[in-house]
Amino acid sequence: MILQRWRSGPAKTAAAVGAPGHRAYAIGDIHGRLDLLEGLLQRIDADHRARDGSARPLLVFLGDLIDRGPHSRQVVERVRSGALPGFRTLALLGNHEEVLLRLLDGEAGLLRQWLGFGGVECLASYGLDAPALLALPQQQALQRIGQAIPPEHQAFLREMGDSFRFGDYLFVHAGIRPGVPLEQQSPVDLRWIRQPFLGDRREHGVLVVHGHTIARKIDEQANRIGIDTGAFHHGVLTAVAIEGEERWFLQQGEDGSSARTP
Repeated sequence: MILQRWRSGPAKTAAAVGAPGHRAYAIGDIHGRLDLLEGLLQRIDADHRARDGSARPLLVFLGDLIDRGPHSRQVVERVRSGALPGFRTLALLGNHEEVLLRLLDGEAGLLRQWLGFGGVECLASYGLDAPALLALPQQQALQRIGQAIPPEHQAFLREMGDSFRFGDYLFVHAGIRPGVPLEQQSPVDLRWIRQPFLGDRREHGVLVVHGHTIARKIDEQANRIGIDTGAFHHGVLTAVAIEGEERWFLQQGEDGSSARTP
């Protein structure tokens, strides 16, 4: 599902331009790190207030709000309830949210795998003990998960989109399949792809902004920008800000440090 198409004219990745009249802040994978999210939101709010007030602000979350870190539930609630007053909020579905939704839909054989890549911490934030769940028959365990996650959180996860076009930029969780038209992209690729996307140097007709693949530094290429700087692994959460022809970065470290790159 593409949430909305806001175009600024023919796409051109060499000098990409955002949607007219808007200022977008896209935030990478949070993975339950509420502390980093709160700090980065404060920096985004201050950055927006310090700039020309005529631009309408957007917050775009690139997915993987949950798992691994200790506060999945709290992060979902923070984003769901409107992360910053006066900002429009858009959230994209990451592969971790996809797996949780598949479990909520009763898919068998997935629970133990999910627990191995962050589900233990997610369940704990909702008051569930993973070993106790594994001792139950699988369908009963899945029912317990469905009962523990509030209906409003489940509805929010189901309403997440797969991509968001912002002028010459395309926001996605993981990336796109090179050579495939944007309207024909598979949700599986949008949420899971790494190669051949990461190594492809061709123009895509848009400048793709993505998370999913962790890098210690912002991965800025001619045809894509990766902003998953490892909130859980490295303690740094990154946002890219876009207005017109301008693009800059804001970061929050777990030691309270910040970075702003022109």
